[in-house]
Amino acid sequence: MFERWRPRFWSAWRRVRRIERRELQEFRNWVEHTGNLLHLSVITFVPLLIAFVTYVSQVSEDVSFLLFPPLASGTYTLFANPESKYASPVRFVGGLTAGALCGLLAVRAADVLPWATGSPATTAASAAVAIFAVGTVTWAADVEAPSAFSAALLTLVADYGEVVPYVLGIVVASSFVAGVFYAWRELIYDRRAQYLYQTTKSDDRVLVPVVGDQGREAALFAAHLAGAHEAGKVVLLDVVADDAVAAAEDAIATERATGDDAPVDGDDAVEDATTDAREQVAGQAAMRLERLASRVRTRVGVPCEVVVASAASGRTNVTLRAAEEANCDLIVAPYEESHGSLSGYLKGLFEAPVDVVVFRGGDDEFDQTWRNVLVSVGRPGDTAHAMLDFATRVAGRAGTLAVCHCIGAESQRRRAEAMLANLVETFDAGFETRVSRASIERFLAANATQYDLVVVGASTDRSAASRFLAPPTFERITDVKTDVAIVHRGKH
Repeated sequence: MFERWRPRFWSAWRRVRRIERRELQEFRNWVEHTGNLLHLSVITFVPLLIAFVTYVSQVSEDVSFLLFPPLASGTYTLFANPESKYASPVRFVGGLTAGALCGLLAVRAADVLPWATGSPATTAASAAVAIFAVGTVTWAADVEAPSAFSAALLTLVADYGEVVPYVLGIVVASSFVAGVFYAWRELIYDRRAQYLYQTTKSDDRVLVPVVGDQGREAALFAAHLAGAHEAGKVVLLDVVADDAVAAAEDAIATERATGDDAPVDGDDAVEDATTDAREQVAGQAAMRLERLASRVRTRVGVPCEVVVASAASGRTNVTLRAAEEANCDLIVAPYEESHGSLSGYLKGLFEAPVDVVVFRGGDDEFDQTWRNVLVSVGRPGDTAHAMLDFATRVAGRAGTLAVCHCIGAESQRRRAEAMLANLVETFDAGFETRVSRASIERFLAANATQYDLVVVGASTDRSAASRFLAPPTFERITDVKTDVAIVHRGKH
């Protein structure tokens, strides 16, 4: 009975696993947005930390419940904006402690006054003293002020016997929260590129489809990408077209027909001519690839292999199968056009679940390096990070890097600058960030010549309607003479 249902069981199990992998990938793509990661951290760490402090307050009489409002607001400030000047463990603990001590000072001062009667006027005077002291101390010590004011005022409403435990509880609890925040920022947030962004660990085995003389610059570009990783290698692929084999077969048949040793007509003769033609075309392609591979090895020092395949099953399918068999996780293809747009071959690669970079050369120079790179970012996400990662690989440590974003209104500038800052801070390399009110076409037309390479996205993560209303950037910058790399992120 079980043997009968086993195939269905395993089929259902594989379907569930595929759904899980797809959901996991979608979650990874979502959390790669720095804003989403911060929101997730806020709703995860802040409740857990406050819950722990609440538990301690319930089991210990020395920790007052009154410390929670300033502690919660300060904790949110830390995790919500870990790059701000207020996201400092020292400023956080110092602000809360200063506020508690100033509040304690105000309470003590009110108690020793001759007219201290516990009246509303006395409490108001204590509040004024506390706020004055907090403002002075936070200004002089440059610590966090909002939480300090809150902690000082809450000290005024604590019972006399709870004042000292309240101050001690503020110090201990804020130090605990600051320690957790510091560990989270150092081990998770600052290393999010290592944990979340797949291009930092992959895209080091690169397949380059080469057709005749096309693809030489793309091969060199791919070698620079692969050379950034120790395990990097380049695989050069030439897909032999059927018309090339047919032309060679006709030439061989004609030569044999006019020669003295021409074979007798028949099926064997036709089969021999076809076999010889395929071997001849494949041999010529292999020789071209070997010459190019030797040049790539000499120039970049990256291992380079060659593969020649037949286009019998379609060029796109052959390329994808070759990438899978060669264990390549990135395809770098030369730019091809058909009727003023991308060729069907490149469109087919963009629909595949593999990373693809289409390289469009700005001139015919081959031995070129790309030291000055400009990355055009439309929105944050895995594609934007991949573009920046590829730019750092190609430029190297001695290169200069810039990332730009174009806005439609001046009110969008601050948000755009924050987005670019969140993107570039995950890299060790230094980036210049540029925000422009001009359209991307006008901006690149005016600035692209200052760079050796412009990196743009393929916009394959957008809907067809969105691409129709706003065509991808690479379709709008055809007049740019600088080399252009078009990046597509496959949904692994």
